Amino acid sequence: MPRLAYLGPEGTFTEEALRLLDPTAERLPCANVPAALNAARSGEADGAVVPLENSIEGAITTTLDEFAWGEPLLITAELLLPVQFSLLARPGTEIPHIKRVYTHPAAITQCRAFIAREVPDAVVVAAPSTAAAAQEVSLPGSPYDAAIAARIAGEHYGLVELATDIGDRSDTVTRFVRVARPGPLPEPTGSDRTTLVVFLADDHPGALLEMLTEFSVRGVNLTRIESRPTGDGIGRYFFHFDFEGHVADARVGEALAGLHRICGEVRFLGSYPRADGIAPQIKRGTSDSEFAEAGGWLARVRAGQV
Repeated sequence: MPRLAYLGPEGTFTEEALRLLDPTAERLPCANVPAALNAARSGEADGAVVPLENSIEGAITTTLDEFAWGEPLLITAELLLPVQFSLLARPGTEIPHIKRVYTHPAAITQCRAFIAREVPDAVVVAAPSTAAAAQEVSLPGSPYDAAIAARIAGEHYGLVELATDIGDRSDTVTRFVRVARPGPLPEPTGSDRTTLVVFLADDHPGALLEMLTEFSVRGVNLTRIESRPTGDGIGRYFFHFDFEGHVADARVGEALAGLHRICGEVRFLGSYPRADGIAPQIKRGTSDSEFAEAGGWLARVRAGQV
């Protein structure tokens, strides 16, 4: 039974994602994303589950930076979790009496319309996580009347659900990833995703285009690209890439080798099954068999068999 660290405390969306990814795992709640990843790196846990991006808020920058600068970890699985917020309170609380609400800043952003409509006079205070907010509200003498959090948090901390699915959009999704220390990769499934962090060798005109060309000429479809500051001054960035395919695919391997030749550093973060099961469209001339045939032709040419 693996032990998996996650962004805690108990009752976070991350715990819900972990339960879905591995229902049998022992769960180790951690105070923040770096702590969860460091538990995996140190061996305190066999792996970790952390959020990577949200369909409304975009990338979780703490996770991106940890992957770029921390000790190497590999993504082994991903999960797309629909995010539904609930208004939680101690038993006996009624919505008209709510004066102080506690929740994570992301929940404040995603529940603006509900807050303005249902508790317009309430003071909304930022919490470290939605589960931490629910935990605080459950305490006797808490200065907060309600929390905005996942339903699972209410179950953990004995709160009642005054309103459900209160987000401004009902289709909000967060992508979570399971990571482990470097080791054997998941086998290709035909519906895979690969993730990289790439650092430029130097800043020059067309540097980003050069990187993108390595993908384009081999028919590799990007699904996400993010830039993050290196900390070396304004205008200095490194890049996160997600793209279709597995490193075992010829077109993907060729693209990685091309990036390695032109970039300062390429950090491989894993090839793993896509949660949505979407298979890539293989561009003519970029299938494994076509790469193999071209390699055989080149070998014959080099041997003088023209």
